[in-house]
Amino acid sequence: MSRHLSVVGGRMTCMPRHTSFRFCLDLSVEQERVLSRHVGAARFAFNQALRLHKDARAAVRRAQGEPSGVVADGDEPRARTNAIDGDDGAPRVPWTGFDLIKAFNAWKRSEAAGRRFLVGIDRKTRVEVTGLAWRDQVVAQVFEEAAVDLGRGLKACNDSWTGARKGSRVGFPRFKKKSPTGGSFRIRNKTTKRRPDIRIGDGDRPRSVSLPKIGILRVREDTRRLRRMIATGRARILSVTVSRGAARWWISITVEAADLHPAHGHSAARQAPLSVEVSSEQPNAQLNSGWVGVDRGLRVLAVAGSSDGSEVLRVDNQRALRRGLPRLRRLSRAVSRKKKGSKNRQKAVVRLGRQHARIRNRRRHVLHQVSNQLVKNHARLVLEDLNITGMRSNRKLSRAISDAAWGELARQITYKQAWRGGQVVVADRWFPSSKTCSACGSLRKDLALKDRTFECRECGHVMDRDLNAAVNLAAWAENHTPTVTDGAGRGAARVGDRQAAGPVTNAHRQDTPAHPGPPGRGGKGLDDVGTSPQAAPAA
Repeated sequence: MSRHLSVVGGRMTCMPRHTSFRFCLDLSVEQERVLSRHVGAARFAFNQALRLHKDARAAVRRAQGEPSGVVADGDEPRARTNAIDGDDGAPRVPWTGFDLIKAFNAWKRSEAAGRRFLVGIDRKTRVEVTGLAWRDQVVAQVFEEAAVDLGRGLKACNDSWTGARKGSRVGFPRFKKKSPTGGSFRIRNKTTKRRPDIRIGDGDRPRSVSLPKIGILRVREDTRRLRRMIATGRARILSVTVSRGAARWWISITVEAADLHPAHGHSAARQAPLSVEVSSEQPNAQLNSGWVGVDRGLRVLAVAGSSDGSEVLRVDNQRALRRGLPRLRRLSRAVSRKKKGSKNRQKAVVRLGRQHARIRNRRRHVLHQVSNQLVKNHARLVLEDLNITGMRSNRKLSRAISDAAWGELARQITYKQAWRGGQVVVADRWFPSSKTCSACGSLRKDLALKDRTFECRECGHVMDRDLNAAVNLAAWAENHTPTVTDGAGRGAARVGDRQAAGPVTNAHRQDTPAHPGPPGRGGKGLDDVGTSPQAAPAA
């Protein structure tokens, strides 16, 4: 993320990171109607901008002599070449958010958006172009942000089809359906000479958010922390997103905040000499400056261990979905038994949404607690590169893997560690952390998933399976992280350690030590990497 300086209150502050504050709204009946109108306007703008995009592409196809018709949702997007000859009269296809905003603004004032017939005294009829008559009842930025969202979706789809975007293929954007229990809209913060459009705690209501053209909205939580950050110049509001879900309204305030205080970071801890006394506020940040491996699992959500074999954290998996599944099934059956379109079905859908939200909040709360504890106490963390999508193909473990939310835990650890100036290293996906002995480095290939204790057949070392994997991850980071500098100024791993990094030519991947004995004992043999024992150089 790019850093820039901002002058707030006569002081220059560095604001390098984006964060958000989420509050639950306490609305009146009139305010709910106003917010519902804005949610509908955002949905309408998105659908209309998508329709304008499809119509423009169909016009280009007709101009080029191809079969006419509106582009289907599954059609492959073409290359983003908007330069069309003006002789054929083909319109310019809007791809970006800026072009979509221009196209929608031109449409909302045209006759296609709205008109009315006026009959004069002389009985003559004339047509008056009104455009979108209700556009003044909502904030204009709602239309613009919806077009920007569509532009992002079109770009992701086009990059996915052309190969510029990695990962699973992104589909073409679809029209949004009307939902009485969902939807959201976004408003940017514009600062005038007098005051910004979005304000926190305006007037004598500290628990409130003021939005342009909407007014003051009460919130249920305390906004003291955010108000202090804004007052001291350590945060600047960028935008707000109002969303509806689970019979509640939420507001998420995105701010550009300054760096954390140096006392809460790890940069000073890594640079501090060994003779410096440890402060009482953060005793673990300077003590635990070595690498700590984090192993994620199903029975145990996370196990953290250092390279010396000590366990620093163990968190059991709460299984939020498994605990709430009986009630979730009962509410799902209640929805399916109600008549479609009835009030009772709508109430049952709301109760089902609340249960989904309760499960999601429980899982999110545990993940934030685990990530905060790891990031606050350890400056260097090692994560394993898990193929979560591939592992979810297992029908017996798919639900448990999704319930554990390994990817969300890794995401939280990554950005929180970056805020504190720490380090996060991702180990090689093919590194056998669970099957490698943390004491001697031998590989046990027959280790099954049901074996919760690792027993080494070479040295007799016995350790918990998850802790053994975490210790191996920490050792992997120590051996693959540059610790010394050679004469050319390049970093090199420590010489002599197992799995040390180094230039290897004409060899297969091998993360365990090679022995001239049988391949089944002590890892791979020399024959497994393309070198025979006879060809090995003599000591």
